[in-house]
Amino acid sequence: MTTDAPIPCTVFRYRSHSLIRPHVEDSRVIYSPTARRAGLAAWDVMCWVVGAIFVIGARYDFRLSDVQWNSIVAYVTVGAALLVLAGFLTKFYRGRHRVGSFDEAATLGALYAGVGVIAYVIFIVLIPGLPRGIALLVPPVAVLGSAAGRWLYRLLRTRAVGDRETPTKNIVIYGAGDAGYQLLRLIATDRKSEYRVVGFIDDNPGKRNLRLLGVRVIGDRASLPDAVIDAGAQTVVLAITSAHGDFIGDVQDVIEGAGLEFLTLPPVTEMIGGRVKIGDIRPVDIADILGRRQVKTDLGAIADYLGGKRVLITGAGGSIGSELARQVHRFGPEELILLDRDESALHAVQLSIYGKGLLDTPDMALSDIRDADALRRIFEQHRPEIVFHAAALKHLPMLEMYPEEGWKTNVLGSLNVLTLAAEFDVQVFVNVSTDKAADPTSVLGRTKRLAEQLTAWQAEHANGRYMSVRFGNVLGSRGSMLQTFNSQIDAGGPVTVTHPDITRYFMTIPEACELVMQAGAIGGPGEVLVLDMGTPVKILDVAQRLIARSGKNIEIVFTGLRHGEKMHEDLFGEAESGKRSSHPLISHVTAPALAPEELNAMHTSRTGR
Repeated sequence: MTTDAPIPCTVFRYRSHSLIRPHVEDSRVIYSPTARRAGLAAWDVMCWVVGAIFVIGARYDFRLSDVQWNSIVAYVTVGAALLVLAGFLTKFYRGRHRVGSFDEAATLGALYAGVGVIAYVIFIVLIPGLPRGIALLVPPVAVLGSAAGRWLYRLLRTRAVGDRETPTKNIVIYGAGDAGYQLLRLIATDRKSEYRVVGFIDDNPGKRNLRLLGVRVIGDRASLPDAVIDAGAQTVVLAITSAHGDFIGDVQDVIEGAGLEFLTLPPVTEMIGGRVKIGDIRPVDIADILGRRQVKTDLGAIADYLGGKRVLITGAGGSIGSELARQVHRFGPEELILLDRDESALHAVQLSIYGKGLLDTPDMALSDIRDADALRRIFEQHRPEIVFHAAALKHLPMLEMYPEEGWKTNVLGSLNVLTLAAEFDVQVFVNVSTDKAADPTSVLGRTKRLAEQLTAWQAEHANGRYMSVRFGNVLGSRGSMLQTFNSQIDAGGPVTVTHPDITRYFMTIPEACELVMQAGAIGGPGEVLVLDMGTPVKILDVAQRLIARSGKNIEIVFTGLRHGEKMHEDLFGEAESGKRSSHPLISHVTAPALAPEELNAMHTSRTGR
């Protein structure tokens, strides 16, 4: 039996009791904001009065005429009233700044300067009779008292909060820069923190005698790990958010080799607003060592071509496509159309971007790029202006067994997207390629190379800018080497490596996507933009490091190179010469154009039918 009656549901409402009754912590009442703000205003008024008394005694030895005394009383009264009035009008006494912060100090100085100028005009220019020295000296003396009281309060509060509970773990922070200082302050003021900072390590000679909140620099990299052990610490937290992977790996080897724990903070691009949180502290991941370069992107240029535009991403449910979608969304496109043939993958990326996964909006496009008719309907409905083409089959051994599938998706599917992009006047088209397209030896490499050439041909015949972006392996993608190794280690081994000397380039997914967006801003028609992947990494070294981290005794088995697999990947073909122009991590090469009508003859000669 069916019914149109609404489905009953229960709505739970939560009311925070801390909003309707006093909050008690550590058996002490936390004073209300009103009382705290009134206290600050009273403190400033007292400093104004005491400042006047101090100046009278120091400058005039309290020897003034009755007329002068009357003018001074009037000056102090008017000045105090102006101070309170201006403070509340500017919201200075209404929680505008944290007490004792640099922002509050700047506003405090401006407030006293403004009141001092107004009072000077009133009592020296308009109503003469006040000694000039009073009007000139009282404001600076009073502001010193006000600032000193605030800073003393902050110092005492920091120490009191830091001593509420006995920490369980002494740590040393590697890096006495901004991130290290932020982390120290958070730990010092968090009563629930399990950490206590007992020292800093920093390689800058200018910081040898530095103390931050009473915590001193106890050594540099050369003194590891002795300085850490001498300080009574069991853990080192790396607080250099721009550290290179090689540096992180070397420090990790030294720290963990001494039996100490090594933790780190994520790159600044992965932290909200670039601010450090205690929850950001985590164990070192292999991605920190293999990737983690500081990628500098021209945000203005990216925003110019993405902001307010209709953007289509094919393969949006994949590792690259989903991260690209998240990053593009931050630049405020008019519409972000996410296309994939996997509905579960679309559900996951919609959930990660919008916080919902209902899949009930037209910007979630379920389609296969092999289906030209279905693809056309999506272009007709949304008329995208920017296209990032990330849909592809990528697993080399699988495509060696099923080359026709690679041809249908990576070549013909790409041609479908290119043809419709040209028909609907797409302004910027970015084809996501791979380093295996450089002098290809595999089905994956050859099909992706053909996609590059088709993109170059379309660049000659379409109105917009059509380009390809080529990079190597990305860390953490589905079916990647790291996932395989971790699964093998969890299962007790063995870990399989094709060859003891095989190397690969690696980059994290966020790094790659940032540079893909940047390439779209600077790439010329028909170009292949090659991302700088750093230095190649031995796969055996990665396997050994992962096994060491696991603490298990895992065997490594060498299986031999697979058909079509290279010992060492190349980012450039032998005939290619990369040139760098506007970005230090992006090189520009050209790909020979391939007309679509040449594909049939090429496919027939290869397959014999």
